[in-house]
Amino acid sequence: MKRNVLIVDDSEFTRNYHSYILREANFEVVTAVDGADALEKLFSRTFDLVLTDINMANMDGYEFIRRVRSNGDYNDLPIIIISTESEAEDKSRGFIAGANFYIVKPSDPKPLIENICLVLGIDATPGGQSGGT
Repeated sequence: MKRNVLIVDDSEFTRNYHSYILREANFEVVTAVDGADALEKLFSRTFDLVLTDINMANMDGYEFIRRVRSNGDYNDLPIIIISTESEAEDKSRGFIAGANFYIVKPSDPKPLIENICLVLGIDATPGGQSGGT
């Protein structure tokens, strides 16, 4: 079974980069340009994981996460923040909002997949369950 991931980032380059990495690891990917776009997509289908940036127009990542967590149906949905913001205060705000994990950009493909698999509780080894088949 393939895992469905929602990638939320205002940078087209970053969305494409993370999409490529995840698709190569056998994940299904849907992208959103900001938190508002992500909420629409999140409420219209099922996802196993969300990767979100913090700094975005219309609705930033913190607000997006708070809104997701305010809906009881999504309390168990893993959310990983992936951002250039690297200060302890930024990370703390992310966890207070409801993120499960925090990664600082730029992200290398192998550790990114390993961290995603860790959060999802699946095997990240080659030939393992990373994304399922």
